[in-house]
Amino acid sequence: MTSATAREKGRGLVRARVARAGRSTCAMLTLVGLLTGCAGVDLDRSTVPLTQSKLSAADTADMSPAQRREHERLVASYGGAYDDPELKALIQQVVERLVAASERPDLKYRVTVLNSPAINAFALPDGSLYVTRGLLALANDTSEMSSVLAHEMAHVIARHASIREDQVKQAVLVSRVISDVVADQNMGALAMQKSRQTLATFSRGQELEADAIGVGIAARAGFDPYGASRFLTDMGKQASLRTSAFGGASSTTPDMDFLATHPATPDRISIAIANAREYAAPGAGERDKAAYLAAIDGMVYGDDPKEGYVRGRNFFHPKLGFTFTAPEGFSLENTSQAVLGATANGSEALRLDAVRVSGDQSLGQYLASGWIDGVEINSVESLSVNGFTAATAVARGDQWSFRMFAIRFGSDVYRLIFAARNLTPELDKQFRAAASTFRRVASDEAQSVKPLRIRIVTVGIGDTVEKMAGRMQVADHPMERFLILNGLDRDAKLAYGSKVKIVVE
Repeated sequence: MTSATAREKGRGLVRARVARAGRSTCAMLTLVGLLTGCAGVDLDRSTVPLTQSKLSAADTADMSPAQRREHERLVASYGGAYDDPELKALIQQVVERLVAASERPDLKYRVTVLNSPAINAFALPDGSLYVTRGLLALANDTSEMSSVLAHEMAHVIARHASIREDQVKQAVLVSRVISDVVADQNMGALAMQKSRQTLATFSRGQELEADAIGVGIAARAGFDPYGASRFLTDMGKQASLRTSAFGGASSTTPDMDFLATHPATPDRISIAIANAREYAAPGAGERDKAAYLAAIDGMVYGDDPKEGYVRGRNFFHPKLGFTFTAPEGFSLENTSQAVLGATANGSEALRLDAVRVSGDQSLGQYLASGWIDGVEINSVESLSVNGFTAATAVARGDQWSFRMFAIRFGSDVYRLIFAARNLTPELDKQFRAAASTFRRVASDEAQSVKPLRIRIVTVGIGDTVEKMAGRMQVADHPMERFLILNGLDRDAKLAYGSKVKIVVE
């Protein structure tokens, strides 16, 4: 099939199925609003990133000043670049094959591996491609990795990034006109919401078109075109596992964009399979699993200790020098801007971040300064947390109540915000006890920290998924994580001599 036919086929699939494949709720839970800065909480004001990675001059040597600024912003927001020469060499080989097989073999691409456990990949109009090590850990062979890279290249080829930028500018203009002209606030809000929905629908259409173009590129490059459907399936399982840990909520932080904008719905997977069938029958095309697994052997998995890491209910940041333990029943997640947490049933949540507060403003004054609605002024209390100056207060909204702490640590103030649908005295006591665990990390404690890593092991006689999952040194869901990492079902039988991924220190 020609390139033009592949492009038209992708657009036809978009027109026929985008309404079903891209359908998802736009209403965010109040819980997620708390975690990401909504629900009457101005969490972004003066926030200090928890990760502080720097870039080398070599990373930006051939960029224009504008490209360099954008590149530095993106890389810094994902914990810096991940340096692994062998992995980088494999990715470069795959990209070169994909470029030669694409509709635009004249384009040049620069790939950066981001030092983030998030599952994400994206492209800029100038051909800069970004992929996180979290995504690479999830893939199981070169065809699955190539499906992601080809998808992002398709966005560049089809000028999606440029088109999207124009759409965003138009949406902003429409919103301004509405706010200036429409006197009825309810009608204005409704019109702006419809404008946002139109933009979101167009974006989903771009994703499905990129799927179709990407499968064609990968197939023509000689890779197994079914790699896309396999990766989407595993990505969907990973998203479900993460969602269940956060009480049914899904984060909208920058680290989670790929899971949010690339939903692995059954319809999307079926479309990917249909795309692949246009090129080959199942089993055709290169996977080269052995080379891929060898390249990711030893890769950091999960949080990089240099940027702070989660172990069960404990969060450590050796670089910034502090640690904290969440209450019983909480799952934690580390992002570049904050540590997020929630209970499995979604009835409680927390956020830990850092801000700059003027030295002439007391922490009690800061808590009452209006960055969160509904503060009970008579609840503001000054205290000390393990020798650090601190303050606490309660704020109440229609559906959620908040127990807030501000702790001065070095030049920053750390905000520890707990939320509950029903802030009972017993629950408030648990939140206070958790806040009291915020302390300085001892030097020997920081030096003993080792990152978790992907290790490739050979299946022995008698090895089962249960035995292999038992070797996983993860804090939760070892069986589920082993199966997802290896693209396996629960009843899978491991073949003697085959290679699998496990996570160990």
